[in-house]
Amino acid sequence: MSRTAAFYWVTLVIGVGGLAGCKPPPTDANLTRGVRGPEPVYASDPLPSPDTQGADWVVSPQDEERLIYGVPGAPALVALKCLGDSVPRRLRITRLSPADEGAGALMALVGNGHIGRIAVDALEVSGRRVWEGEALAKDIAFEPLAGPRSLTVTVPGAGMVTINEGEAAMQFLENCRSR
Repeated sequence: MSRTAAFYWVTLVIGVGGLAGCKPPPTDANLTRGVRGPEPVYASDPLPSPDTQGADWVVSPQDEERLIYGVPGAPALVALKCLGDSVPRRLRITRLSPADEGAGALMALVGNGHIGRIAVDALEVSGRRVWEGEALAKDIAFEPLAGPRSLTVTVPGAGMVTINEGEAAMQFLENCRSR
């Protein structure tokens, strides 16, 4: 290869390499021209924990397989339903608190020497969206209900419900498990 040809190739390689380095610097000018995406969806503001002084469990007047917890004269806070059409029996727990559409969470039950977690979803029940989940009645997640001492039921953003001492939930759970 002649010196002229070598010079030509070196010049060509340097020129092409130089052109590659001549890109304009990044700019944010095009950010204002872009198509706006959908607005981000955020969870609702967390709710405060309800006052449960004087709250108690009662059998639902509409369904003897359903136990509801709350302060007399106020809206119910938690409900348990023994699902009698399945073997082994299943237990549904509902936190009667507003829930965002499409939301899911873990409900924590803490008390009587146990901690249980149950997956709950925001479901439409009687025209309201509430937190609801179910599992086998014999699932250890329900063990906090299996004693007479107080316990707590918590869903993130829906506050913590303190279940006062008593045997109603314990007996309801035993009956559901034994049928």
